[in-house]
Amino acid sequence: MLNKRLQNKIAEGRNTLPVVALYAFVASLASGLMEHEQWLSFALLACSAYLMMELNNSNILIRIYSRMVSCSFLALMVMCPFLLLSPKGSLVQLCFITFYLLFFHAYQDRTASAWVFYAFAALGIASLFFVQLLYLVPLLWILMAVNILAFSGRTFSASVLGLLTPYWFVWAYDFYKGDITRLTAHFSQLAEFGPLFDFAQLDSHQMIAFFFVSVLAIMGSVHFLRNSYQDKIRTRMLYDIFIVVELFAMLFLILQPCHYDFLIRVMIINAAPLIGHFLALTNTKVTNIAFIVILFFTLVITAHNLWIPSFTF
Repeated sequence: MLNKRLQNKIAEGRNTLPVVALYAFVASLASGLMEHEQWLSFALLACSAYLMMELNNSNILIRIYSRMVSCSFLALMVMCPFLLLSPKGSLVQLCFITFYLLFFHAYQDRTASAWVFYAFAALGIASLFFVQLLYLVPLLWILMAVNILAFSGRTFSASVLGLLTPYWFVWAYDFYKGDITRLTAHFSQLAEFGPLFDFAQLDSHQMIAFFFVSVLAIMGSVHFLRNSYQDKIRTRMLYDIFIVVELFAMLFLILQPCHYDFLIRVMIINAAPLIGHFLALTNTKVTNIAFIVILFFTLVITAHNLWIPSFTF
């Protein structure tokens, strides 16, 4: 590519991530970072962005130099400033990225019980704050067998032990305090379902963000499935995981909008590499226009979510 388009110059630029990081900080300040003392959520967001960068680097998610995975993640997260209001959601988000980072290390290694244990321990910690995340575990076992190619008796046992480990500590603490019923109430939430398709409880800001993230995820998924032959087999396997988990989170959110705060984070985590792959590895007039349109709507939605509430209240 002798004449790189704007899309490629930004996607491959070494200054892109620092600029996006500065943009994310300014957007967080505008959302009330100091007024509402959201420093914990912001710190967890920064750690999450760093882990997304590590996820990209260690797994070579994009076959050229590009930071579009972490940039896409940051841009989509600050597009939803209301997410900074929930430290629990931010912790779940960090644990889920940690899960991927550890889980992918077990690729084609049926003896990688240590990696699987730590990965599912991270997922177990996340489920302490969002127990419905355990619905994903059977699907992850299937993906461990089909995509990670690491399913065995040892790794399965390691995954179960990893999930249980955080709960052992919680149970010991509750036993010491003389209240052993808290975990029962925690797991009973798995049998509780809110009204189906109850989007009335979501405001326009949440709905617009969900629709936009969904469109980006679908666009990135279609692009990858059409061009996956250009990537290594390992990369294809990992992106298939992103696509499957993204669809799971999307359908779960549609069915149970009451869990929006947690599920939209899972969607953004999986959408970031999908749309990042699209933005970094395409180079046509149409995709350049698409890049500009995506950038424009990201900024417009971010501004809408930042400023409209201030006019309302």
